[in-house]
Amino acid sequence: MQHWKKMIAPIVITVLAAAVFLLWLLAVALSPGLPLHIKIIAGLIPAALIGVAVFVLIERIREIRSGEEDDLGQY
Repeated sequence: MQHWKKMIAPIVITVLAAAVFLLWLLAVALSPGLPLHIKIIAGLIPAALIGVAVFVLIERIREIRSGEEDDLGQY
């Protein structure tokens, strides 16, 4: 049960960040005046950021479950 309390903050932050990136992606995709190649390039940025945020969240959850609480203690 203790692990869940430590996972709440990273999950909430990741969901909020992904929502912002998704809004950015939708704003770019639905912009009427932009050429298609600009939409694709500008849309890849928030899509990549969403992917990175989810990857980092998964890594953090693995660290919490394995008991690696403090990364700074390794250095």
